[in-house]
This record gives sequence, C-alpha cells and structure tokens, in this order.
Amino acid sequence: MVHIVIYGAAGRMGRRLIALAAEDPSLKLVAAIDAPGHPSLGADAGELAGTGRLGLPLTDAIPVGGEPDVAIDFSLPAGTEAFLPVCLASGVPLVVATTGFDDRQEQLLAQASEHIALLRAPNMSLAVNLTMKLAQVAAEALRQQDADVEILERHHRFKQDAPSGTALKFGELIAAIMGQSEHRHGRQGHTGKRPHGEIGYHAIRAGDHPGEHTIVFAMLGETIELTVRASSRDCYALGALAAAKFLAGKPPGSYAMADVL
Repeated sequence: MVHIVIYGAAGRMGRRLIALAAEDPSLKLVAAIDAPGHPSLGADAGELAGTGRLGLPLTDAIPVGGEPDVAIDFSLPAGTEAFLPVCLASGVPLVVATTGFDDRQEQLLAQASEHIALLRAPNMSLAVNLTMKLAQVAAEALRQQDADVEILERHHRFKQDAPSGTALKFGELIAAIMGQSEHRHGRQGHTGKRPHGEIGYHAIRAGDHPGEHTIVFAMLGETIELTVRASSRDCYALGALAAAKFLAGKPPGSYAMADVL
C-alpha cells in the first residue's frame, strides 16, 4: 500500500484527489495539507471532499508519524515553492501537477530533482499525454510541408495562468520538431502577414470548463486538428494518483508522465 500526502487538499483538485484516493485500496492517505491560515484547517478531509468522514483533519504540515511514500502537489506556484523544502527535508518523492512557474521556481524544481524523485507534468490526463504523442507524429510528418501551427485552449474562469501549461508543452514539443522560434500569445491590431516560424496560442476562460486543447496544423487547402477534451476533473486526479504510485520508491531524478505510461 502506498502512503500518500496531498498538498493543496482544500482546492478543487485536492478534494477530488482525496475522494478518489479514499476509493483506491492500494492507497492510504496519511496527510491532507493546505496553506497556513486556510479557513478549512481542522476540518475532516473526507467531509471536505464530500465522501464522508475519514478521521483525517486538514492540516498545514505533515503530521508526526505520517511517514508518506510520496506527495502530490496540486496547488499554486507559491504553494509548491513553500512545500518543496518539506519534501526535500524528509526525502519524500513529489508529483508536481501545478503549472505557471517563473524561471526562478523552475530552477528550484530542477535542483530538487537532484535530491528526490520529482515527477512534473503540465497535465496529468492520459488522453492529453497520448495526444501529445500524436501531435509529435503530425509535426514530424508536416515538418517540410509549410504548415502553420495554432494552439487553442479553454479552461474555467478560476484558472490563474494563461496560456495553460499544457498548451505551452504542446508548443514546446512541436517546435522541437518543426523549428518554430517565435511563440505568440494572442493577436491584436495590425499584425501584418503571419510569420512562418511562429506558433500562436489562444486562451479562453469561461464558466467551469475542466479543460480542452485543440492543435491546428494548417496548410494551403487543408487542415488537421487534434482536439482533446476533459468532461470532468477526475481524469487529472486519476492521472496524478497513477503518477504517485509510479514515483513511490524511485531514486532521485526528474520524471514525466511518459515514464508512467
């Protein structure tokens, strides 16, 4: 049985992680953590997640005796930065599902992977990670075909970074194959003729949409579109739990969802 800690446990994704982990006989939730001062501290994690009492309170630190095998961070960049030293001090492997890090925080994560097993992915969904593979296949086939690439993404109104980390990852993978050197985030005004060597990103924020990405490969006279769409947030939570099972017991290093798959 894998003992897990969930950081960012009071958030939308954190609550789903608690609920789904409670249903998995191969997992044991030993700590549900959120930021100091959070109004839900002390509440039962199961009741917070809507699954019934678990006898495990929401805390702002790993309780004595918790002894986790792995931690999952589904918070905000500042939260990840605050939680990272806890994992380093105790040698706990960490699944990072948070996005929107700045360059300094990226460096902190890279340094941490030298001391603990650290798995990062801009998106934990199985379907998204398979679509990334399909996008790479398309990019390789169209590399010499004068194809324009645009990436459209849609998320709920509460998402705090744009474009999404997933959209940026799609762009990174495609550019590595097709060679685009400019990444343009939206367009406005008299932009002139579209440069060939760019990838365009367009972010929609509306309602409670759990996530959708469309990658457009457009040529003269024909277009290919790859679309991956979430119908609920459970796909992200289940992917994160699968990643946690994979990462438990792994040696220090940097891992990705491709390793899990």
